[in-house]
Amino acid sequence: MSTKEKSLNFIEQIIEEDLTQGLSKDKLRFRFPPEPNGYLHIGHASSICLNFGLGLTYDSPVNLRFDDTNPAKEEQEFVDAIKHDVEWLGFKWDKELYASDYFQELYDWAVELIKKGKAYVDNLSAEEIAKQKGTPTQAGINSPNRDRSVEDNLTLFEQMKNGEFAEGEYILRAKIDMASPNMLMRDPIMYRIINANHHRTGDKWHIYPMYDWAHGESDYLEGITHSLCTLEFLPHRELYDWFLDQIFEEGKVRPKQREFARRNLSHTVVSKRKLLQLVNEGHVNGWDDPRMSTISGMRRRGYTPNAIRNFADTIGIAKRTNLIDVSLLEFCVREDLNKITDRVMAVLDPVKLVITNYPEGQEEWLDAENNPEVEEVTFRKVPFSRELYIEREDFLEEANSKFFRLTLGKEVRLKNAYIIKGESVVKDADGNITEIHVTYDPDSKSGSGTEASKRKVKGTIHWVSVPHAIEAEVRIYDRLFSHENPDGNKEVDFKEYINPDSLKVITGFVEPSLKSAKEGDKFQFQRLGYFCVDRDTTDEKPVFNKTVGLRDTWAKLESKE
Repeated sequence: MSTKEKSLNFIEQIIEEDLTQGLSKDKLRFRFPPEPNGYLHIGHASSICLNFGLGLTYDSPVNLRFDDTNPAKEEQEFVDAIKHDVEWLGFKWDKELYASDYFQELYDWAVELIKKGKAYVDNLSAEEIAKQKGTPTQAGINSPNRDRSVEDNLTLFEQMKNGEFAEGEYILRAKIDMASPNMLMRDPIMYRIINANHHRTGDKWHIYPMYDWAHGESDYLEGITHSLCTLEFLPHRELYDWFLDQIFEEGKVRPKQREFARRNLSHTVVSKRKLLQLVNEGHVNGWDDPRMSTISGMRRRGYTPNAIRNFADTIGIAKRTNLIDVSLLEFCVREDLNKITDRVMAVLDPVKLVITNYPEGQEEWLDAENNPEVEEVTFRKVPFSRELYIEREDFLEEANSKFFRLTLGKEVRLKNAYIIKGESVVKDADGNITEIHVTYDPDSKSGSGTEASKRKVKGTIHWVSVPHAIEAEVRIYDRLFSHENPDGNKEVDFKEYINPDSLKVITGFVEPSLKSAKEGDKFQFQRLGYFCVDRDTTDEKPVFNKTVGLRDTWAKLESKE
C-alpha cells in the first residue's frame, strides 16, 4: 500500500512534504541508533517499528547504528542482544554501524572548531559549570577559560586525547551563546575524558564525544535524511542544527531531526537505569525475566513479533506523551496467539476424578482438534482413562443454577470425551475433597454420531488422564507493578510499587503430547490461557510460562469488535 492510500502520521507528512520540495526519494535513509548499555524494551520496539516501517513504506535503507560513546557503561553483550531483538522483530538493517566508526572524523572536526574559535578546553567542575550556566530566566556567565588561546586549546585537547589527564580534569566545550534561552546552547560539552576500555576501539581513545556532538554528525556521515527522536530531544534540535552548520558542505544530504512522543506502558517502567536496578537488586531474574518490559523478556514470556508490531502500529505515532494501558498489548498478543497456537489440555490446580463405571485398566486415545482457527484443521490423539485430573474450581459439592460445571447430581461433558454425572466425593480428615466419583454415559462419546453424543449439556470441562499426565512447573505471571504508573509519583521510589504476587510457581499436569515441546513453543491451555515453553525446561521437567489469559480485558476494544 502506498502512503497516498492510507492516513499518514505526522512523520510521514513531513517526509511527503520534503519529497514535494525537492528531496529525491532515492536519497531517503533512516536509522535506529540504540546505545548498547542495556537491553531494548517495549519503548524501543515502537521506535524500531517506526524507523524500519518507514524503510519498508518508502523502500529505503535503514541503518542500525550503535551509539557507543560511553565505554564505562557499554558492553558487547548488549550489542548482541540488540541485534537479536531487531532481527526477532522481523527487520533487516542495511548497514551495521557504530558511532565509534567516526571517532577520528569527530575529533578532526572538533580540532577545526577549536581553530575557528568555536570550541575551547575547560577545567571547571560539573558543579561550577552548572552555576555559571545560569537559569532558564537568567543568562549564564562566561567560563574564565572561554577566551583561552587557540594554541593552548589545541595543545590541551591533544593531551586529553593522549590520556595525559585524569577523568573530569578537562572537557571540550562548544563556544555558542551563554545567554541563549535554550540552556543546551550555553557552551555545551563536546568531549569528556573516560579512561576505560572500549568494546571496539580498546584503549585507543581517552576522550569520547557527547551524544549531541556524535549523533548529528554520525547522521550526516551516513546520509540520514530524517533523524527521528523521542520528544525529550526537542530542545536538542537547535544544538543538532548548530553542530551541522559547522561542518555541512553544499551538495551533501542534510539530516533533519524530528521528534515524536514516547508511548509509556502502564504497570511498567522503561528506563534502562531502572530496569538495571531491578536486575542488579534481584527484584527480577535477569534482563529476560518475563515480567520485564524488555523485548527479550516479552519473547521469553511468549509474546510474538507480530503482536508487538501490531501493538506499535495500533498506538501509532503522536506529538504528545501518553500512557497506554498494558491490556492493549495483551490484546494484541492474545489475538495473534489465537491464530497460531494449538489447543492442548492442562490442569493447574488438580483434583482427582474417578469414573466408577469405566473399566479398570482400560484406556482410549481420543481425537482432539489442534487449532480450529487454521484453514486445514489437524487432530492429535489424547489418552483417556478411568482416573483423570480436573481443575479444582470446576467442581462444587453444592452449587446454584448458574454453576455450569461439575456438581453432584448434574451432568457435564469432558472435552473431546464423554458426558459424566457427579455422584459422590472422598474427603480427608480436614474435610478437603481428595477424589470426585462420577459415572459416565458410554454412548455419549464426542463425535461418535450416537444420539447420546448429540445430547446437550450446559457445561464442558477439560481434563488430563492421570496415568499419562506429565508433571510440569508452571509460572504464572502478573504485572510487575501494582500501580498503573509507577514512575508517576516522583516523591515515591518506583520500587515501592513492585507487586509481591507478580510471580507464582505451581505444579500442574499436562497432556503427554507436550512431552516433545521445545523452548519457545506456544500453546493454548484450553480454558486457562496461552503458555509457552521456558528455556529452563528439561527432558525431566518441562517448564511453562503463562503468556496471557484468554479473556479480553481491554474494554475499549469490545465495542469495536
